[in-house]
Amino acid sequence: MAAPRPAALLRGLPAPMVSVVLGLAVVASSIGGGLGGDSGAPFPWDKVRLPEHVVPLHYHLLIHPNLTTQTFTGTAAIDLTVTRQTSAVILHSKRLHVAWAAIGAQEARVLEQQALEQVALLAAEPLRAGHNYTVTIQYTANLSDSFHGFYKSTYRTQEGELRVLAATQFEPTFARAAFPCFDEPAFKARFSVKIRREPKHLALSNMPLMKTVNINSWLVEDHFDTSVKMSTYLVAFIVSDFKSISKISSHGVNISVYTVPEKIDQADYALDAAVKLLDFYEDYFSISYPLPKQDLAAIPDFQSGAMENWGLTTYRESALLYDPDKSSASSRLWITMIIAHELAHQWFGNLVTMEWWNDLWLNEGFAKFMEFVSVNITHPELKVEDYFLSNCFDAMEVDALNSSHPVSTPVKDPAQILEMFDDVSYVKGSCILNMLKDYLTDDVFKAGLVQYLQKYSYQNTKNEDLWNSMTNICPTVGTDKSEQQGDGFCRRNQQSSSNAHWTKGETLDVKAMMNTWTLQKGFPLVTVTVRGKNVHLQQEHYMTGTDSHSSTGYLWHIPLTYITSKADTVQRFLMTTKTDVIILPEEVEWIKFNVYMNGYYIVHYEDDGWDHLINLLKENHTAISNNDRASLINNIFQLVRIKKIPISKALDLTLYLKRETQIMPVLQGMNELVPIYKLMEKRDMDDTEKQLKEYIVNLFKDLIDKQLWSDDGSVSERMLRQSLLLFACVRRYQPCVDKAEEYFLKWQKSNGTLSLPADVKTAVYAVGAQTSEGWDFLLSKYRQHSFSIDKSRIELALSFTRNKDKLQWLLDQGLRGDIIKTQDLPHIILYVARNPSGYQLAWTFLKENWEKLVEKFELGSNSIATIVTGVTNKYSTRLQLAQVKEFFSSLEEKSAQLRCIQQAIETIEDNIQWMDTNLNDIKTWLQKNHL
Repeated sequence: MAAPRPAALLRGLPAPMVSVVLGLAVVASSIGGGLGGDSGAPFPWDKVRLPEHVVPLHYHLLIHPNLTTQTFTGTAAIDLTVTRQTSAVILHSKRLHVAWAAIGAQEARVLEQQALEQVALLAAEPLRAGHNYTVTIQYTANLSDSFHGFYKSTYRTQEGELRVLAATQFEPTFARAAFPCFDEPAFKARFSVKIRREPKHLALSNMPLMKTVNINSWLVEDHFDTSVKMSTYLVAFIVSDFKSISKISSHGVNISVYTVPEKIDQADYALDAAVKLLDFYEDYFSISYPLPKQDLAAIPDFQSGAMENWGLTTYRESALLYDPDKSSASSRLWITMIIAHELAHQWFGNLVTMEWWNDLWLNEGFAKFMEFVSVNITHPELKVEDYFLSNCFDAMEVDALNSSHPVSTPVKDPAQILEMFDDVSYVKGSCILNMLKDYLTDDVFKAGLVQYLQKYSYQNTKNEDLWNSMTNICPTVGTDKSEQQGDGFCRRNQQSSSNAHWTKGETLDVKAMMNTWTLQKGFPLVTVTVRGKNVHLQQEHYMTGTDSHSSTGYLWHIPLTYITSKADTVQRFLMTTKTDVIILPEEVEWIKFNVYMNGYYIVHYEDDGWDHLINLLKENHTAISNNDRASLINNIFQLVRIKKIPISKALDLTLYLKRETQIMPVLQGMNELVPIYKLMEKRDMDDTEKQLKEYIVNLFKDLIDKQLWSDDGSVSERMLRQSLLLFACVRRYQPCVDKAEEYFLKWQKSNGTLSLPADVKTAVYAVGAQTSEGWDFLLSKYRQHSFSIDKSRIELALSFTRNKDKLQWLLDQGLRGDIIKTQDLPHIILYVARNPSGYQLAWTFLKENWEKLVEKFELGSNSIATIVTGVTNKYSTRLQLAQVKEFFSSLEEKSAQLRCIQQAIETIEDNIQWMDTNLNDIKTWLQKNHL
């Protein structure tokens, strides 16, 4: 326990004195400079990044939230070291009213620079290089109304009583809204946290509770153990009335799940998963988890899925709580993956942290990738490998736009930093890591990771630190003779074994290869032309839209894999030039590149290459893997987007889907076809749209008819069932609608007590919500505590109504946050925007409430991006484009420059071009195929 410091400066004062001083402070700080400040003095620093010559070593924090007045007071005493003489200490502070500050025993003047979210403490005499000091700051603030900083969350008990709690969300730049700090990831320090609370509440922080001191009859103070060295964004504390359950992992870590008392019976699954996963990571990384405990807390109001605060991971309730009787298979998969993601961060992100947010992917791409590695081994029944692919396709959709960005991108201000939390950092990051693992082999890849984590523990890293760790690894595995050269590169012998990859003498320069994937945006299109035994290859930057010919300078090092009609052993070839040739041992009927879609690139088979593959799918689709079939479906539609292939050929390929039964190719087929008629819906093109819908339903009709209305089967089968039944019922496929109506009426008759199979509920609710009475009944259940596990399903179902007043009500309620929590508003807007009766309402709602949305969810956040792109991504007329451009250009500069707005505009332009090119061909094809 740390000895008392000059920190406790106001603690000894009588209570009335404290309030006088704090009261004075609020007034002083709000008129400009903070107490003792001088609003006329120039602020001594003008950069977004803090100076590097003052470095924090240890924070002593005392935080006292008042859940009644929804305010808090704080004292931050920060031990720091000075490496160059200076007269000012610059730190971050956001919406904090500084009451009083000192450097050592001397009171300091306080200046505030709101635009940069900084305060300066001016010393009476210069601080000398090589000396340590303690700065102490007393401050007050309001609990935030957003989902960032130290914020207020509420829930209702079964009896309807509203309860308030306070929780933190600091990543990326919001620790400064809870205490003054050096809020950049490279300023790692130790933290000793004390929290004052009412005796009826419970406080949690990153470290275990050491002792509790009674201040008076209505107030206690919890002292938490000192943390390991970490970044400010990982600090966390919660004051609540949560209950918990606990277990000890096999490595001796105390793991607990916390939630509101009435949901504690939904915590068991998460606890068991966390124990398994934490044990797995300790073994996999060969590095012990460094804290004595790991808490997982479900917060009633939470913007993202979850947050990796060290030792106290926080989650949205739906991302942690699981009811074996009521939750769906997809919910179990999602919860397991999110826990796996946050626990992976305890090593990738917490133990080893990126130096700056430009390399956020080192945290997020890894955690996303490790979800699949860990869950695959700890929960094999979930078959996670089935879903990795669709993630990569989603990332490629964004990455194909000119407005995409490299995985590693320079960023400065908080809005730009928030924008990094997107599919490129998370999903593309994980897809290129998967490609690298496939390229290096599992053992070499894992050895490189372990070396990276061991070398940089408690430090900060850049991209190249990872590649350097990967380059010097040459474990000898099995019969694979690897030799370490004097230059530190691996060279492999081609003849040594079946899994040896690369030609003799070829250097595996991981850094040179991976820089092509992380330092330039987008991904390659590889065009394959077969002439006899010669396979001619050409690579180019795949890009949609009007600027697609402007990026000629792009070149990737592509680890190509392929199989042929004559050889199903995976062949490998590293392509590092614009064009190349592979010579096959014999002529083949077909060749399929990017086996299992392990590579982050797409392939075009020129001449009759596609015809041979389409024929293969027609004759014998199981000759290639599920993933290979899904990737062919994806690739051919991406080629239609850039006019390399006519839409008729892509539609010819989909005909084989009548015989497809596997989840990945079926869902990929839907993912390509459904958006086409969604474009038509927003143009009111009834006839073609109707024909296309009928074609899609017809394709999957046999598979839909085979679906059981139960929870039987594997996780993949159950997830496929959920998707297919919802699809069929929403498209008004009569056998599905009849069955769902029958279920809904029985369920309604039982007043919601009848137990419906979890995986068919969404379809049943969606059909039930089509009548006004059914919609009202569903809403009444939504408001009941016993249906908390079904909330997201009911929200989706309610959004399918054609009644515009009801859709408007959903939007307004989501913003109000009483019946529908505001955390769910981005989804609600998205659902309403997808509804042909609601897309104009959603656009009007976005325009009228833009300021409120930004205030709640923060400029640059993924939530804002989801709303902007979700509302506009199926617009395809010049009038819609003009409206979108006009509204966003009318906003202040910071909003107008958001990447998601560029993406939205580009997507609409792309849609217009797509419809101009393909609409008539679709009509002709549908007529020709008598569908």
